[in-house]
Formats: sequence, structure tokens, C-alpha cells
Amino acid sequence: MKGIVFTEFLDMVEREFGEDTMENIIDSADLESGGAYTAVGSYPASEMRQLVHELSLKSNLSHAQLLEKFGHVLFSGLHKAYPHFFEESDLFDFLSTIHTYIHVEVKKLYSDAELPSLFVMDKSEKQLVLLYESPRKMGDLARGLLQASILHYKEPNVDLLEELEAADGSRVKFTLSRK
Repeated sequence: MKGIVFTEFLDMVEREFGEDTMENIIDSADLESGGAYTAVGSYPASEMRQLVHELSLKSNLSHAQLLEKFGHVLFSGLHKAYPHFFEESDLFDFLSTIHTYIHVEVKKLYSDAELPSLFVMDKSEKQLVLLYESPRKMGDLARGLLQASILHYKEPNVDLLEELEAADGSRVKFTLSRK
């Protein structure tokens, strides 16, 4: 995973739960990297799982709740770092470009980036169906990013439904419907 994901996560932990909690989860997680991340570095996804697990123990929030919350934070961080990716004026158009444009451009910048897939399965004016696929199994993070996208594009009348396509969480279908 790219370091920006880790730096944004630790910023969220410090802001929301305090510096002591941030330091405690890094120490408790026994990370190969030692918890020292740079935004452009690459780190094992297992370290993110360890950090989320430790934060879950300290905060009494589930992994799913923490990843969803982090999705909102990560969206803001990505928007600040890469504003040109968010130039679409329509939510469905923006989300439709993630796999075919944004991830392609990210790979140009960071050839070692291991990105999830977010395929458009169906798109109309009223509905967008996306398939999330990743061996990292972070559909909860994807849900948070999608929720943040809905807020960013000011579409409060969009419902977000989620269906687990694989029991291990590696495939999740998200359906966004305009009322």
C-alpha cells in the first residue's frame, strides 16, 4: 500500500484519538517498518490491518467502523494531494473514472502501487453499480470513500447499497441509486 494511506490513517488516529493512542497502536502492532511511513513509500497491507486491529482494541470500535471512518478522511487527503483527479462535476462520472483513468494515472506515478479494482458493472442516469475487488479485503474502506464522494459531489439523495460477492470480503458490489 502507498504510504499516503498510512500517513493519512495515523493523522486521523492522532486527531480523533490522541497522540498517545497513535503511539500506543504503533508500539502494540509490532510493525516491520517500525511505523515510520512516508507518503510516497510502499508498505505491506498487513501493517494497515495490524494498525486497524490495535486501534479497534483501544477504541472499542469495530474494524468496519474504523475503516469506513478512515474512508472519509482518506478521501479528503487524496482530494488535497491530487485535486486534478476530482475535476468531474458529476458523482457517477467521477466514480466511473476511478478504474479507467485515476488508477491508470496513479500507476504512472507509482508503478509499484497495488490498487484495488473498482469496475463499473452498470451505469445509467439513476443508478451506478460498481464492483470492488481486492485481495486486501477492505470493502469497508471503499464504502467510506464512496460515502465521502457522495458528500463531496453534494448528492444527498443517493442511496448506497452493498452486497458481499465473496465471503472473504475480496469482492463487494456497491449500488448507488439516485432518488
